[in-house]
Amino acid sequence: MLRWADPDQDAAALSQVFFDAVRDGPSPYTQPQRMAWMPQAPAPEVFADRLRAQHVVLAEAKGTVVGFMTLAEDGYLDLAYVLPSHRGSGLFGMLYRKLEAAARELGIARLHTHASLMAQPAFRKVGFLTIQNETVERAGEHLQRAEMEKHLT
Repeated sequence: MLRWADPDQDAAALSQVFFDAVRDGPSPYTQPQRMAWMPQAPAPEVFADRLRAQHVVLAEAKGTVVGFMTLAEDGYLDLAYVLPSHRGSGLFGMLYRKLEAAARELGIARLHTHASLMAQPAFRKVGFLTIQNETVERAGEHLQRAEMEKHLT
């Protein structure tokens, strides 16, 4: 089931999904890279502040949050995370389609993101193109990602 998140009420669950999606399950990143990227789950009250500035759609299965995606007013998809147990289920596409529909209603003509190695195939599948590949540093570890975009017009 998809629904719009309430940042204050859902921040703790979303923070945990964020943490688990980065740290658990198969990944193209090494364990040290994953630990540098996400040393601990964000504090819910701090995460709620970040979420309040965005449109947040979440997916629940049996009453548990299993994935979410966010959209800023400028068309930036800031966060897109699915629990390892729900990867490959089509959940990313369902979350994305809900946010793309919202973006179109808001008159946003271009969506853009910084996609991890894990997320890039899912973004390509929904029509995003790579602008450039990048490397970012987190706690002494270097992580590859890509700046990607999709034009909605």
